[in-house]
Amino acid sequence: MKKGILILAGVFAMTVMSCKDNAAEKVKEENVEIAADRDAKNADFPVMTFTKTEHDFGTINEGDVVEHKFEFTNTGKAPLVIVSAKGSCGCTVPEWPKDPIAPGATGEMLVKFNSNGKPNQQTKQVTITANTEAGKEILKIKAMVTPKAKPVSGTPVSE
Repeated sequence: MKKGILILAGVFAMTVMSCKDNAAEKVKEENVEIAADRDAKNADFPVMTFTKTEHDFGTINEGDVVEHKFEFTNTGKAPLVIVSAKGSCGCTVPEWPKDPIAPGATGEMLVKFNSNGKPNQQTKQVTITANTEAGKEILKIKAMVTPKAKPVSGTPVSE
């Protein structure tokens, strides 16, 4: 008990001591101007322009695995590099091009959805990390999943 109180007191003291400097005061105005100039000159970002960012699979049966290809074009002025794409759960798996997409070129993002164990209305998203100005792009899928029929309990088993 005493050790716990001493540890908490130590953590509190370190927190209070480390927060007394105002970090904003340490920023030099000339560095802010240099960064603003640098960022203004580097406006040539790739841009992921999708034909659509949402897809509705409609009504599917629980256990179905469905997929959709999201098509996009790099409408920016620099090559597009997709670093990663991640589904909001393990049931949503994206596949993306690993090579850079040149300005004006097109690409596809394949999104697979496994509805096993996912009854009723489902809405999932894929977060894409790329070298775009925003750094992240979002795709959404949805489906109404018809639940599997459950066996009725108490029914005699016929032999």
